[in-house]
Amino acid sequence: MKTKKYDEELYNLQVELVKFQKCVIKKDLKVCLIFEGRDASGKDGTIKRFMEHLSPREAKVVALNKPSDVETKSWYFQRYVPDLPSGGQIVFFNRSWYNRAGVEKVMGFCTKKEYELFMEEVGNFENLLTHSGIILFKYYLDISKKEQKERLESRKKDPLKQWKLSPVDNQAQKYWDEYSKARDEMFENTSFGFAPWFVVHSDDKKIVRINIMKHFLSNVDYPHKDEKYLKFDNSVICQYSQECHVKGLIAK
Repeated sequence: MKTKKYDEELYNLQVELVKFQKCVIKKDLKVCLIFEGRDASGKDGTIKRFMEHLSPREAKVVALNKPSDVETKSWYFQRYVPDLPSGGQIVFFNRSWYNRAGVEKVMGFCTKKEYELFMEEVGNFENLLTHSGIILFKYYLDISKKEQKERLESRKKDPLKQWKLSPVDNQAQKYWDEYSKARDEMFENTSFGFAPWFVVHSDDKKIVRINIMKHFLSNVDYPHKDEKYLKFDNSVICQYSQECHVKGLIAK
C-alpha cells in the first residue's frame, strides 16, 4: 500500500473510531479488543493507530508484565479482571489471558495441568464477559517465518526498537513449529460462537492496520457510520475456520 493511500485511509478510519468512541461514552458501552499473535507480528503498531486520536480517559492499553508471586498463587484470570472495561471505556489487550495457550505453554512457564485447566475455563470466562455486556473482539496476527526473522533482526539493529526485544522473542524462530501447534490448538478449542477468533495475515503492516480497523468498525454500531470506508479484505482477515488455512492466512 502506497503511503499516500495509507494515510488517507487511516485518517478516515480514525475519524470513524472517534465517532464510535463518542457512542461508547454516551451509551456506557464496554468494549474489549484482544491482540494476540506471533512475536513481531505488528500488535504494538496496530494498537497505536487505534489509540492515536481516541480520548485517553476512556481508552487504555493493557500490556501486563510477568505475574508476581502473589498472582501466580491466585486464580489465573484474576490478574486480568481489574483491567476489563467499565461502562464508557475501550480497552486494548496487547497480549491477554491467552498467554497461557501460547508463550506459557511453549516455553514451559506453566504446567500441563495449568494449561488444561485454562482450556477448560476460558470459554466460561469469556461467556461471562459477553453475557455481562462486554463487546469482545479477539484478533490473532500471524506472519511468515521469513518475515518474522527479518523484523526481529531489524529490532536488533534499531536503537529505538531494542526495547521490544526480549529473551522470549529471541526464541521465536527456534520454537516456530511449537508455536504453530499451540496456535492451532488454541484456535480449535477457543474460537467460540460468542467470542470467535479473527485471523489476520500480517506480512504487510500497513494493510494489516487498515483491515483490522475496517473489520472492527464494520462489526459495531454507532451513529453516522460511513460504510464506504469499511469494506475489509477477506484475503487479509477472516473469522477462524479451516478456510483460513486454505487462504494462506495462517503460517505453517
